[in-house]
Amino acid sequence: MDKAAIYKEVADQIAAVNAGEPSRTARMATASCLLSQAFDYFFWTGFYVVDSHKDRELVVGPYQGTLGCLRIPFARGVCGACATQQATIIVDDVHAFPGHIACDSQTNSEIVVPVFTDDGALFAVLDVDSTALNSFDEVDKLGLEVICKSLLTGATQN
Repeated sequence: MDKAAIYKEVADQIAAVNAGEPSRTARMATASCLLSQAFDYFFWTGFYVVDSHKDRELVVGPYQGTLGCLRIPFARGVCGACATQQATIIVDDVHAFPGHIACDSQTNSEIVVPVFTDDGALFAVLDVDSTALNSFDEVDKLGLEVICKSLLTGATQN
């Protein structure tokens, strides 16, 4: 099965498991679990949620992988850049990214996708890391954006 087909299958699984679930946390936990199991090159898969109590800061949410950073300011790292730009960012070599935060030194490439609520507000970012360089491409971008676009649809609780 090619990568695009795997993304379609995982998106369908996430939608089926999350159907009727109002909790955003449960929805993100389901997505991080199913995504991390679907792709061998996903070393760390999880969410950083916009902290409603601290201005322009992300706090770690549901994830699969090694220990993640607890907090990331919007002004730092790939996750912060994604939150600021509210657009997907692919980094082929994180060591060459200005301001990169090394939550785990094994990470070499990364993709970060914004997650919005039904009303268009930034709620979180989905962060996926790989131990290999150049792991992510347009297929990953499109597949993850489809999942993130529908992830919180109908969710009402944190």
